[in-house]
Amino acid sequence: MQDSQHKKRILVAPLNWGLGHASRCIPIITQLIHLNFEPIIASDGMALELLRKEFPNLQSFDLPSYNITYPKKGKRLKLKLILDVPHFLKTIYKEKHFIQNFIENEKINGIISDNRFGVRHKNIPSVFITHQLRVLSGSTTWLSSRLHQYIISKFDECWVPDHSGIPNLSGKLGHVEDFKTTTKYIGPLSRFKKELLPKKYQLLVILSGPEPQRTYLEEKLLEELKSYEKKVLFVKGKVEIEQQLFTSGNITIYNFMTSKTLEKAINESELILSRSGYSTIMDLAHLKKKAFFIATPGQFEQEYLAKKLKASGIAPSCSQSDFKISMLKELEKYSGFKSIENDVDYEALFSLF
Repeated sequence: MQDSQHKKRILVAPLNWGLGHASRCIPIITQLIHLNFEPIIASDGMALELLRKEFPNLQSFDLPSYNITYPKKGKRLKLKLILDVPHFLKTIYKEKHFIQNFIENEKINGIISDNRFGVRHKNIPSVFITHQLRVLSGSTTWLSSRLHQYIISKFDECWVPDHSGIPNLSGKLGHVEDFKTTTKYIGPLSRFKKELLPKKYQLLVILSGPEPQRTYLEEKLLEELKSYEKKVLFVKGKVEIEQQLFTSGNITIYNFMTSKTLEKAINESELILSRSGYSTIMDLAHLKKKAFFIATPGQFEQEYLAKKLKASGIAPSCSQSDFKISMLKELEKYSGFKSIENDVDYEALFSLF
């Protein structure tokens, strides 16, 4: 542990693509504080708002936005992402320019980037966090994976939030052969702790992800839930200035929840309905929950993870267009998550800085 008078300053910068990248940085930031580092937060949009609410006393900065949105039809996602490449490259350039100026004006001892390609510096230890050493994109998976691995190689280390062996959560996404960059498997990351609490809700719905698909799923689920008679907690995943709460029959609806309230809500709920985002999967695995997953249309990663969990008998899933509330009965046939114990030596991990 460091001298309290000379705290090393670490820039933590998650991508604003849903809330997953920001939420899985929360345990990293918490451990940095615990080990007497001084984290500085940088992101944009809802990801930055979430971290500012979690760590109101930390210094934070706005980064250029990738402005990631989904097409109305999921099958057009790959085409849209290809068309967005010039904008992505421009944003990466802006990130690099921001970091260059930031380093000149602030004393920084290390950088942790969660999927922000331009947030690194050649003279400062720079880490890239990802669970996707292999980026699935259909027939172009080999190309997207090579490009991603090339970008990661520009960093000093790559931290994969998963176990190196079997069992693991990310499957072929996080495990590839002959990857040259120094790679550390740091175990699944979760901001939550498991508690044995009386069950207050039969179903907890947790939404997240880029628009407009987040809204499409919200509208569909609220319509489906009209025929569901059990007690429901519905978290929209829209991080706004004020937390809002209202009820509609047997459904309690929040626009968003901070970590402590969401942790309590998950522990108080019997079943979870959510996207099959990797950060959500890590949280639910850590809390040993039973869940039903709906992958974001066109997002190969989420579709793969949902199929992997279904094939292994852990959790059922279906497409967004096919979902009916009656499908929740399928949960009876699945085991739910069994937590894989994880002890990360954060002091050794942060020794890079």
